[in-house]
Amino acid sequence: MVVAVALAVVVAIAGYGVVAYETGALGSGEPTLVVYTYESLFTGTNQSAAADAAVFGAFGAAHHVHIDVEYPPGTLVGTLLSEANAPSADLVIGLDEVTAPEADALGLLLPYTSPDLPNVSSDLVPEIAPDHSVTPYEWGYLAFDYNTTFGDSTGGAIANLSFPAIAANATWASNLLIEDPTVDITGEEFLLWQIEYAAAVEHTNWTSFWKAVDPHLHVAPDWTTAFDEFSTPPDNPGMVVSYSSDPAYEAFYGTPGAFGSTVAHDNGTSYGWKTIYGIGIVHGTRHLTLDQEFVNWFLSGTVQSEIPTNEWEYPANSTVPLPAVYNAAIDPSTITALNADVTPAEIATDLPGWLSEWQTVENAYG
Repeated sequence: MVVAVALAVVVAIAGYGVVAYETGALGSGEPTLVVYTYESLFTGTNQSAAADAAVFGAFGAAHHVHIDVEYPPGTLVGTLLSEANAPSADLVIGLDEVTAPEADALGLLLPYTSPDLPNVSSDLVPEIAPDHSVTPYEWGYLAFDYNTTFGDSTGGAIANLSFPAIAANATWASNLLIEDPTVDITGEEFLLWQIEYAAAVEHTNWTSFWKAVDPHLHVAPDWTTAFDEFSTPPDNPGMVVSYSSDPAYEAFYGTPGAFGSTVAHDNGTSYGWKTIYGIGIVHGTRHLTLDQEFVNWFLSGTVQSEIPTNEWEYPANSTVPLPAVYNAAIDPSTITALNADVTPAEIATDLPGWLSEWQTVENAYG
């Protein structure tokens, strides 16, 4: 493909943030692909503008198409649903293992099986969209990040953390900062992690954990707020729910070992929750063939190589090498994913009830 530097023009239309990648003169008759995504896509480094140009600009130049990358307010699923009768977007980037099943159940997406899927880890597709309505492009694991002061206070025991250990230790619980699962995706994923751990490992009712910890733990409205609080002394909490690649991020920016990171343990086995992000073709698209080409492009080495140090996730394309800083992260091959214990369809069906039950327990015990 021809790689060209695209002109990025930022405008505001109807409350949407829009970045337009123009590859020819306006009015040239070239088609326009509208892509809905999240504002932090490829913003992990100061080179994010170059990464965006390498991803969107290069595709536009090679296919003679304009690309409007739009950041709709609210949730991606909510926006797609509101436009279901007259969709504006052709593609959506950023649906995950929680929201992809929801969008799929609502009939908002068109299934597509990319010829590049043989390069994608075989477990990712069934864990986000078995019917191929969403194609995974990156993945990672949730983790408990802990600062060195708190880790030292536990005598190193925190490295073998478990949900029962947090529930049984008020000091540990009072040092835990989570994200509100009713409003934040990281919080939702953490709730799923704990629910599946209780079911598959402990064989207990998942609400017992929350009844024990709610009087002590801290709840933030979103991941950014939580991580900022965790990172700001002197009153920062000892632990925060975040991502297993965080130590790689710290190493990249010259502060290796700034904090530790761990998952949930039981009887010598590490259990985690896999976060998976995907790209989908919007039902009602005007450019199906171009959409399919773009999905293939998103799985190519050119795009996938931008993910580790921009998205701070693992590329779905398993042939793409990782930068050396990822040696600082927890080896994902040592973690048993609990995602396999619940299907995407079950998540779509059961999550609303779980969130309601979590709020009831929080109101009673928090």
